[in-house]
Amino acid sequence: MIPENAGGRILNEDLGEALSRRYLAYALSTIMHRALPDVRDGLKPVHRRVLYAMHNMRLNPQSAARKCAKVVGEVMGNFHPHGDQSIYDALVRMAQWFAQRYPMVDGQGNFGNIDGDSAAAMRYTECKMTAAAMLLLDGIDENAVDFRPTYDNQDEEPIILPAGFPNLLANGATGIAVGMATSIPPHNVSELIDACKLLIESPHSDTAALMQFVQGPDFPTGGICVERPETIQEAYETGRGSLRTRARYEVEDLGRGNWRIKVTEIPYMVQKSRLIEQLADLIEAKKAPLLGDVRDESDEEIRLILEPKTRNIEPEVLMESLFKVSDLETRFAININVLDASGAPRVMGLKPCLVAFLDHRRIVLVRQSNWRLERIVKRLHVLDGLMIAFLNLDEVIRIIREDEKPRDTLMARFSLSEPQVDYILDTRLRQLARLEEMAIQSEHDKLAKERDGLLALLGSEKKQWKRIDEQLSEVRKQLLSPRRTTYAEAPQGIEVASIESYLPKEPITVILSERGWIRAAKGRVEDPSELKFKEGDQHAFLIPAYTTDKLLIMTSDGRFLTLGCDKLPSARGHGEPLRLMLDIEESAKIMTIFTFTPGQKRLMVSKNGYGFVMNEEDALANKKAGKQVLNVDGTEAFATLPVTGDQIMILGENNKLLIYPVSELPEMARGKGVKLQGYKDGGVRDITLFDSASPVVWYDGSGKARDFKDFKDYVGRRASVGRIAPRGLRKLRPNG
Repeated sequence: MIPENAGGRILNEDLGEALSRRYLAYALSTIMHRALPDVRDGLKPVHRRVLYAMHNMRLNPQSAARKCAKVVGEVMGNFHPHGDQSIYDALVRMAQWFAQRYPMVDGQGNFGNIDGDSAAAMRYTECKMTAAAMLLLDGIDENAVDFRPTYDNQDEEPIILPAGFPNLLANGATGIAVGMATSIPPHNVSELIDACKLLIESPHSDTAALMQFVQGPDFPTGGICVERPETIQEAYETGRGSLRTRARYEVEDLGRGNWRIKVTEIPYMVQKSRLIEQLADLIEAKKAPLLGDVRDESDEEIRLILEPKTRNIEPEVLMESLFKVSDLETRFAININVLDASGAPRVMGLKPCLVAFLDHRRIVLVRQSNWRLERIVKRLHVLDGLMIAFLNLDEVIRIIREDEKPRDTLMARFSLSEPQVDYILDTRLRQLARLEEMAIQSEHDKLAKERDGLLALLGSEKKQWKRIDEQLSEVRKQLLSPRRTTYAEAPQGIEVASIESYLPKEPITVILSERGWIRAAKGRVEDPSELKFKEGDQHAFLIPAYTTDKLLIMTSDGRFLTLGCDKLPSARGHGEPLRLMLDIEESAKIMTIFTFTPGQKRLMVSKNGYGFVMNEEDALANKKAGKQVLNVDGTEAFATLPVTGDQIMILGENNKLLIYPVSELPEMARGKGVKLQGYKDGGVRDITLFDSASPVVWYDGSGKARDFKDFKDYVGRRASVGRIAPRGLRKLRPNG
């Protein structure tokens, strides 16, 4: 019931609809006004507003720098009311040479470094625009783009910048929106402009033709890209892909067979201090067995020193081993997700991005030309009036002195327009006296020629593209910069042993308690009673292993998880919860744990009597969440047994026993499998495998083994019901 005095502020609305509408509004705001750049100028709103505010403050490259706090205040107060820190963070990033291929802000003071140190507070730093930023703003005051009211309707801001060069691909962008993200690598402007010129000349050129100029991304921090050209081309065509970048290094000869590695460039977006910390951790954890020491000798240039463990190894082998386990090699994800000219998010390839930029430049050129043409026409009209005034100077002066309404008289006497007469009347007599016919005629001829040129330009699409081509050539000269990232193929034929091969092979015992705490004791533990557990806990599994082994853990939901024995905590304490080391579902139980054996096959069984044979290699997982192998379909996993015989013996909860060859089961990598035994109700009670050529036993209720000489009487076909089990049979395995 809505109160009578609610004043219309209370709405009777369905909660689901209200949440959907508000979340949609939030999502659209995030996508369009925060996370995704515009394909035309390559900027997000906050960066565009920072540059426009600096333009209004006249912070040109030739002017003196101003406090960043002043700039941030102008941006926040006039255009971007979203907090000063976010604005300052955007400004700082535009000034960092290691973040932007072509920085937009010339920062003075501490703007952070490649080690990951943050910038000084905005009250201590100063800034102004760079030449690249001026190119993006060129024409902003000449009606080149549309404006819209600011958030408080007190001013106007540009919807887009004129963008004198393809900034989207030149500087790249990253962002996470709602349900989508963008990741665009930076490129070399000279190469992008050459590709644009090719598109102007041959609009139907494909990606392969453009890649004759755009070899690939050009990262600010350099490095060596070892991705195949075919992969890069596919990423440029689809707008999605990834590429590998490696650190650049040199081998320094120290004499007498000694050497060391000097790293001079690191992959893009890798913090140097964290890289050094990572390498040091690898040495301590014995996961970089070929690396002896790492030092940072950097000053203004990067210089990381890597010393080998021994001089007997090859430098290439050392580096290949480090590329595998450290951020000396990274993979940059490419996802060119941008806002197109209509404001809709789209994933674009290389050619559509450049075409969108060129179309924008043509619109800017036409608008600037019309703006200039309008002013030329007005000026020529005024010059025509000045020429008439000069030719009749004495009469004009007499009318101005003697007539009560000189404005109307001049208009009637010499057929002048209001703007012409107003300009004549606003001109001082001494200036009017000095006017020279030659100067007026010269300016008139010059402007008339420019007017004719603009009219011809506006009337010819071919001439417009030619002018854009000339403008791009001028921009290319201003932003000419040698490529920093080079391209090469990864060395082939260098054998690098796995990390496990360098680990010391020592015997251990893996201890897993009923509550899921895991640890590793040195040597062999034969008697579990010697072990100590938390109160109320006890041992569940005791697995002999080696430090180089991998553990396979099966859970009741049919998932296998992989854990290296070298990562297990020491048995000095109670260990660590396995659920903190791996992503195990809350409802899942740990069914079994064993060491991985290459080439070993296992029988997978679910509680409802389905199964198949699997290779242990198919159970290995690289993710903490593991790998789904057995599809349990509403039931749960029952067992996974090593295939050590040629026969399967299965006992159902209905006390029916069935024996048949293992060969009747399919080998699968994952799935539900086939029916092992038929049931009306219940499922599997126990299952085992045995060799028909060896003695067969079963176990009674007390766990005593009994000979099973007449097992052939229970041989049948897979998926059949079987026969009633012998009297006293309770288990098929001693621990079943």
